Amino acid sequence: MDNLTIVRVLRILQAESKKWNVPIVTLVAQRSDDPYQILISTLISLRTKDAVTTEASHKLFAEARTPAAMLKLKATKIRALIYPAGFYKRKADTILEVSRILIEKHGGRVPDDLDRLLELPGVGRKTANLVLTLGFGKPGICVDTHVHRITNRFGYVQTRTPDETEMVLRDKLPKAWWIPINDILVAFGQGLCAPVSPHCSKCPVSAWCERKGVGKSR
Repeated sequence: MDNLTIVRVLRILQAESKKWNVPIVTLVAQRSDDPYQILISTLISLRTKDAVTTEASHKLFAEARTPAAMLKLKATKIRALIYPAGFYKRKADTILEVSRILIEKHGGRVPDDLDRLLELPGVGRKTANLVLTLGFGKPGICVDTHVHRITNRFGYVQTRTPDETEMVLRDKLPKAWWIPINDILVAFGQGLCAPVSPHCSKCPVSAWCERKGVGKSR
């Protein structure tokens, strides 16, 4: 798949994505452009269903919306607020540690630099890029399992890990699509392009997809 084709495919999927659920962290960003809330919501969302993340984030931010306010809560309180998010005990500790570092090293503000974000506990490239793109509107490519899987399935990249996919996309993907590609392909991956037995018969871009690695489909 070349660049002309990937742009055509992404435009079609962007129009179709209105039929699918918007990723939870994007919804948080739509409600508030606060980088701190986006960061914390992303940390909660890891290995957690969107519906659980939505409820957990809502309850947590009702109690604390800033690093200073968060540090006034005990870990047990945060655990109760974000339960049943996956690894909620560990995440509560991480939220407190991140909040402490933001106060002590960054004046209570989330850094707008990829390298400094990656220094924060629990923050990987996916989370850092989400904060940069949604919280600060800076160029970045957030690559999660959906983006990694689907761009390989399309035949647009040939990579083994999400981090490797991000690097290839940074070199190859037209910059106008860096930020929207995550929302588009996450919605697409959750709605149609499943990891196993994707709905190829209903796919609006099946004509351009190379179906790399696809065995059975519906």
